[in-house]
Amino acid sequence: MSGGAAGVSNDSENIFSEWRWPMTQASVIATSSAPGDHVLPTDDDIFHHIAVLGVRELHFAHDPATDLHAIIAIHSTHLGPALGGARCLPYPSTREATLDAMRLARAMSYKAALAQLPCGGGKAVLLRPPEIRDRDAYFEAFGEFVNNLGGRFITAEDSGTSVEDMDRIARRTRYVAGTSRLQGGRGDPSPWTALGVRRGIEAAVRHKLGRNDLKGIHVAIQGTGHVGYFLTRELIRAGARVTVCDMNPEAVHRAEQVGARAVAPEKILDVACDVFAPCALGAALNSNTIARLRAVIVAGAANNQLAEASDAEALARRGILYAPDYVINAGGLVSSVLTDDQSVERKVVAICDTLTEIFERAARSGETPTQVADRMAEQALYD
Repeated sequence: MSGGAAGVSNDSENIFSEWRWPMTQASVIATSSAPGDHVLPTDDDIFHHIAVLGVRELHFAHDPATDLHAIIAIHSTHLGPALGGARCLPYPSTREATLDAMRLARAMSYKAALAQLPCGGGKAVLLRPPEIRDRDAYFEAFGEFVNNLGGRFITAEDSGTSVEDMDRIARRTRYVAGTSRLQGGRGDPSPWTALGVRRGIEAAVRHKLGRNDLKGIHVAIQGTGHVGYFLTRELIRAGARVTVCDMNPEAVHRAEQVGARAVAPEKILDVACDVFAPCALGAALNSNTIARLRAVIVAGAANNQLAEASDAEALARRGILYAPDYVINAGGLVSSVLTDDQSVERKVVAICDTLTEIFERAARSGETPTQVADRMAEQALYD
């Protein structure tokens, strides 16, 4: 990784060594170099999951002073230090949080590889307590956890965290991207993610519908948080019709103000549309939801959209073109790694070309776009 990328020095010396929090850390270091397959096993053996997903490292931290319970999964550092967001959400169990971290870390590796970025893939999951009593101390403690990994992992914003939280983390480590512009960072990555998704939708519409623009194309967006809102704006400006849903009434209202039509969250799958765009949390596509879809394209910003690997084949059997999530939503990662807006924009706009190549290869080979994208990423990561 070139010096200065993601605001991080190549020097891995811990310059914050004077900070020592009363934190317990534990690590699991794996020796797997490539995933065995892409299906999560049903048993609870964590090493089985590590082998299946090809995860290299798992790190756990507990800080009793702040009630921090955090997990960092590092999938690959073959192309550079692992970069991945810090997701701060309530989880039903440590097992579910650990699996989420590992699956998301793998997706980040594949995302970076196909975007041709000088970084690997990782993910941080913070099991959010019922109340974060002191947000400054909580994220500073997490920053110390990141710092103790010596630069092998760089964190960034994700679900449940903000640019302000990245600034808090930066008080304890240099290994953080997406800090505020006042702190020398690039700020909120959501607009870049939305731009990439819009470009990906254009590629899918051209391939599936033979259309060179989005005028009159109907897109149903599931989730209008940060990325979903900016995607709504992008699409309406391009002439598309947009239907949205979200559990947060304020998010729905924001989308309506820029021209979207809203439906209840339980109705979004039943909307007759050209494109269904999952932009909430993962696993939105499963045997039940796929059967309800009334779209011919699925292209959205959410990570890990497929509940099971076999869901890619289920979409194909229904004649639905699927844009692999880790390809189409790479804009935020790009904005965290590259150092100027022009370079970021060129790379994000190129997501359209990458997806076009994937769709064309899949059409020639009879494979799903996911199978093609996985193989392309693995060639970069393991060959």
